[in-house]
Amino acid sequence: MARNPERRAALADAGLRVLAATGARGLTHRAVDAEAGVPVGTASNYFRSRDALLGALGERIMERFAPDEEVLAALAGREPSLELVTDYVRYVVARTTRQPELTRALFELRIEAVRRPDLARILEDTLRRGFRDDVTFHVAAGLPGGAFEVALLHYAVDGLLLDLLTTSVDAGFDADEVVSAFVSRLVAVAPSGGA
Repeated sequence: MARNPERRAALADAGLRVLAATGARGLTHRAVDAEAGVPVGTASNYFRSRDALLGALGERIMERFAPDEEVLAALAGREPSLELVTDYVRYVVARTTRQPELTRALFELRIEAVRRPDLARILEDTLRRGFRDDVTFHVAAGLPGGAFEVALLHYAVDGLLLDLLTTSVDAGFDADEVVSAFVSRLVAVAPSGGA
């Protein structure tokens, strides 16, 4: 039986709302059905197991975080430089903090995956694909650095987001200044396209 992609996305969005409201423990197929306003059993027809449901939520988060093509085109029209990398990273932080519940849900899924090997496999595929796409984009755009620098930026931005969107250490530094420092310290000395 063919699955309706719009309904699948709507169920995943309902699942994200449940996850944001109740955490991973409250996320059940029935709770997703209720949140989506669909008959009981609908979510389990689309996501056969709890791990499949959780994995689909990770995929949906990435879909919803997809960058705006117009913004990317405007950035791509500029000369490759450290300032351009900084603006790309600023855009990532803006996208992920604009919808804080999605970023928190992704953190929750990553922690849940530590306890659920099947979810870990699904989520690892999603996260690794996203990282490879980021590296491909970075190198193709002629930006300074390569896979290692992109990984460093991922690690740094993940920590910044965790602090901005959860209980903070409240160090008192402006997020934009932090992003500039990340890029200048992690990418500045890297050769363009280096591994």
